[in-house]
Amino acid sequence: MTAPLSCPQCTLTNTYQDGANFVCADCGFEWPAGPEAADTVQVVRDSNGNLLADGDTVVVIKDLKVKGSSIPLKQGTVIKHIRLVDGDAEHIEGHSDKIKGLVLKTCFLRKA
Repeated sequence: MTAPLSCPQCTLTNTYQDGANFVCADCGFEWPAGPEAADTVQVVRDSNGNLLADGDTVVVIKDLKVKGSSIPLKQGTVIKHIRLVDGDAEHIEGHSDKIKGLVLKTCFLRKA
């Protein structure tokens, strides 16, 4: 017997298959149950069109104001070990040397 799937929304494993969908009994979320659902790959590209992946290093191409901080991100700032945001191909998460917990738009980044 295979292990139950976890819900993509609430991450609990109380799920069941109902026809062509999986359903979470806890939160009621439904998602497709076919192999085509597992084959969807998120494509994230930087400002130059290069593919980005988790763990890549990127460089800021423009001075950016950071909400909640008086320190701006200067052009050329290196962001190491980025993480891709699930379901959003326009944003990444990362840390600079001075500011932690950044969420940046990919249009202001280039792959290092």
